[in-house]
Amino acid sequence: MTLTQADAARTVQTKDWKLRYYEAGQGTPVILLHGSGPGATGWSNFSGNIEALAESFHVYAVDMPGWGESDPITVDTLDHVETAVQFMDALNIEAAAFVGNSMGGHTSIKLAIKHPGRVTHLITMGAPVSMTQKMFVAGDGPSEGLKQLVEAYRDPSADNMRKLVEIMCFDKQRFATPELAKARSDAALARPEHLRNYLEGLPVTPLGGWASLEDIPKITVPSMFIHGRDDRVVSFEQSLYLVSAVANSRLVLLNQCGHWAMIEHAEEFNRLVADFVANN
Repeated sequence: MTLTQADAARTVQTKDWKLRYYEAGQGTPVILLHGSGPGATGWSNFSGNIEALAESFHVYAVDMPGWGESDPITVDTLDHVETAVQFMDALNIEAAAFVGNSMGGHTSIKLAIKHPGRVTHLITMGAPVSMTQKMFVAGDGPSEGLKQLVEAYRDPSADNMRKLVEIMCFDKQRFATPELAKARSDAALARPEHLRNYLEGLPVTPLGGWASLEDIPKITVPSMFIHGRDDRVVSFEQSLYLVSAVANSRLVLLNQCGHWAMIEHAEEFNRLVADFVANN
């Protein structure tokens, strides 16, 4: 039986936020954190991964505050690291493997620095580290993908979402479908307060503040950094820095892969994550 969004959907009230999340499986906790694009949710980012990973683990995919069906936030209240801790506390999760795409990857990095006892494994896909890390890409502003992401926040039409999805993926023919563009557009338009709050402040303080480059080498949990060679949103050089800075880590660089490794290479991604969590 295929897991549906309705079957997996749950809601929890933490100390500060009401959160939507998607749950399946039993065993070792694995928490999936989505990226920052308009219309992004735990389900939209990880619908191709939750059921497969739930065969071995207890999987939770969270809509972070400011996205999906969770509470709205402003730049003054954005704190996804604290959100993750409150989410775990509310569900009595002592420690979990964290798997984060883009913004969710950076949140996971900061969590491993600030609360190492709550993180058993750190896995990121296309995670940004710092806007100053620009060895191989243009240094004159945001990437092509980030520019289109902000434009899609300003006008979350299906056409703008199609342009965004085309940048996110390497294989446009397969993944940048009209159905996906419309679904992302509908999801974004359903929560106009999320769009407004992002545009009013979140880009000014990206991700709630960057992790200190001095602190990243202090990460000791087993770490795997996955990146698409063809990522036009966050260059793979960011993960090159991570694997050079974190001693107990490895890098998986995927050719013909954009910003969404968990979507474009779902089967391989699921195998990588399952093996890494089970055997490290």
